[in-house]
Amino acid sequence: MTGTIEDRLASLGYTLPAAPAPVANYVPYTIVGNLLFISGQISKAADGTLATGALGRDLDVAAGQAAARHSALNVLAQAKAALGSLERVAQIVRLTGFVNSTPDFTDHPAVINGASDLVVEVLGDAGRHTRAAVGVSSLPLNSAVEIDAIIRIAD
Repeated sequence: MTGTIEDRLASLGYTLPAAPAPVANYVPYTIVGNLLFISGQISKAADGTLATGALGRDLDVAAGQAAARHSALNVLAQAKAALGSLERVAQIVRLTGFVNSTPDFTDHPAVINGASDLVVEVLGDAGRHTRAAVGVSSLPLNSAVEIDAIIRIAD
């Protein structure tokens, strides 16, 4: 892979949003040793629109994947805010994806693939990660997806 991570984002047609401010009493990220922990990021696009609704009722898998991509971009925006540059990301260690879904919806992994595919596409091998994809009955602001992350910081 050549060029900077932000160059790759742009060449892939993605816009890195400004790092979202917390909406409650928590911090958006914290660093412990060489690990960056990023709080849950909802499916808000760079233009401020929010992907809302439940998978299995309001949204199909493709719309859920798009929402997961927005959440992943917000994770990367928080990483940039925390580290000053995405070039300091050594490895996405873990993504946890929460999918707003109906009780009978079972395709959570396919939805969270939207985020997983994006970070691998942008970061290459440094984007390969462990993961959990779980369904929940609701998310803040009726967001379709929320994703948190653990990232190893380059030395």
